[in-house]
Amino acid sequence: MLRPWKLEIHLDHYSEKAIYLQIADAIIAQIQSGRLKSGTALPGSRTLAAELNLNRNTIVEALNVLLNEEWLVSKERKGTFVADTLPVFSLTRKSGFTLVSNEAPKSIFEVNFDDGHPDSKIAPITELARAYRQIFNRKGKWQMMGYTSELGDIEFRRAIVHMLNHQRGMQVNEQEICITRGSQMAMYLTAQCLLENGDYIMIENPGYQPAWNAFELAGAKLLPVRVDKEGLIIEDMTAHLKSGKRIKALYTTPHRQYPTTVTLSLQRRLELIRLSNQYGFTIIEDDYDNEFHFGYRPLLPLVSFPELENYVYIGTMSKVVAPALRIGYLISSDIALISKVGSLRKIIDVQGDAIMEQAVLQLINDGTIKRHLKKATHYYRNKRDFTDSLLKKYFTDRADYDIPDGGLAFWVVPGKEVNWMDISEKLQRKGVKIITPDSYSYGKPVNGIRLSYGSLSEAQLETGIKVLADLLFKN
Repeated sequence: MLRPWKLEIHLDHYSEKAIYLQIADAIIAQIQSGRLKSGTALPGSRTLAAELNLNRNTIVEALNVLLNEEWLVSKERKGTFVADTLPVFSLTRKSGFTLVSNEAPKSIFEVNFDDGHPDSKIAPITELARAYRQIFNRKGKWQMMGYTSELGDIEFRRAIVHMLNHQRGMQVNEQEICITRGSQMAMYLTAQCLLENGDYIMIENPGYQPAWNAFELAGAKLLPVRVDKEGLIIEDMTAHLKSGKRIKALYTTPHRQYPTTVTLSLQRRLELIRLSNQYGFTIIEDDYDNEFHFGYRPLLPLVSFPELENYVYIGTMSKVVAPALRIGYLISSDIALISKVGSLRKIIDVQGDAIMEQAVLQLINDGTIKRHLKKATHYYRNKRDFTDSLLKKYFTDRADYDIPDGGLAFWVVPGKEVNWMDISEKLQRKGVKIITPDSYSYGKPVNGIRLSYGSLSEAQLETGIKVLADLLFKN
């Protein structure tokens, strides 16, 4: 196919406008001028990237803007073309055109430092699709089309339990687990079935705010516990426990604390278990990214200690398979609690996705998950090391951070106090998005930032970290 359009895009790398927006606006200008006519084919993203000497992801973001705003249309197996019916435009975007629309503008960022998402591009999608097809080709497949247990497919529960007992030193059975649609559903069910109005729950500060929201929705009040280099501070917990308040639980992320990534020390783990048994509060352990570990064998969960009496353990398979597939689970030796969880689950969601559970079970049984984890761990270790090299390059002697031995994020603390809201606004104008510290702080925001690397390319990481460093340390 002939592609007669010749590139005439001039980029200003010193402009506050993100590069992908400059590209989008340049193409819009040429469409508006009549130089690019309806039906004209555009070069492919790889060709554009090569000619402009840019990362292909930047070109893809620019094309996505134009597709979303309907300046372009994509035709399967043919390419991208100027739309036949063009949108109405006005001169409101700086140095270019934008749509006149009553809808809120869509947020599109060249770099998005999320809270630690995996890279969906390496997910075993082909294998999962094959597993689905094989399930529907089985004899007796009609049996899977009816209702199953509200706690999840029994064979899938057994497989998860076997994995946890074998790999994480736990001693649980299939009657002590409920499969959920992601870990947040597990958090909600736990909060509703464990907590009552007027109960108190201790939380890590900084910590995971979506979990706090679930606890408060159940009527509980939050008691913050500070975090240092060894994890949550036991003295803060002891002070709360001696206050006379009706403390029902502690929510903790001991393996890699969210957001700081620190691991709870063994001494504090033992003291935490002792306090839980002494005061009778339940430890809600959120083991949100246990799978990706780059060093020696990771520390075992708190619930692997047989002396721990009261616990709920929450985990997820979504990061292992794909974020879009919501697979979480909660475990407790309190069978009465599991029964309450099952009853509530049945009210809001009669059962889980039995077909998906069967498909993932097949990937577990045929070794796909094990192979994928090995590949993904190597992939993320290389990304971590690359991110570390960027931090050394742009943040040297101006911020404090430790190299995490697993997970998908760094915790970075600048050497000076930072107005993170101001920095966030300036970053967004440059096409970079961060999660501001107020999103994981109870009370006064901490002066640190969680920089994720799992879902970003190397080019995006360098762009984002460089722009962030320029804003943080320009004085």
